[in-house]
Amino acid sequence: MPDPRLSQALREAYAAAPADTVILHTLEIWHPTFTEPIRAVRDHADLTARLEAGAARDGGQRVTFIALTFDLDLPPVDTAPVPEIAVTLDNVGRELSDALEAAAISQDRIEVIYRPFLSTDLEGPHMDPPITLTLAEVEADTLRVTGRARMLDAGNKSFPSITYTAQRFPGLAR
Repeated sequence: MPDPRLSQALREAYAAAPADTVILHTLEIWHPTFTEPIRAVRDHADLTARLEAGAARDGGQRVTFIALTFDLDLPPVDTAPVPEIAVTLDNVGRELSDALEAAAISQDRIEVIYRPFLSTDLEGPHMDPPITLTLAEVEADTLRVTGRARMLDAGNKSFPSITYTAQRFPGLAR
């Protein structure tokens, strides 16, 4: 089943595989402890491209993605309850591994945003909206960072999302 979020140009690039067009896979990794997001492109050279206007950080602006070897399998377009993928970043520097390791032990979520760009059109990602995942089970060493990323698990969210505590609702305490 085709993914309706993909642009027509990206669908054509996947189908025809023209020699002059390269699909550039990018990741943006964000955690509240970061001063700026970590942006990576799976390519041999850095990439400067424009983000979508609705992006949470630097929306509509041109940003730089650093060239980094990473591997991910995109989640399938099916009815799986919670799609999950493995993300592996190879040859990471000490700064990146330290930042991700510190983020992994905090209570806040690590957000990963996947955006595909076409080498012939860097005026915005060719998936709207981009895939946003939550990174969990992160392991980092001097050469590699690995983790499991999953989409929002709506089935396991509490409803209503209010936690009733005696501190917030004093009438509950006797």
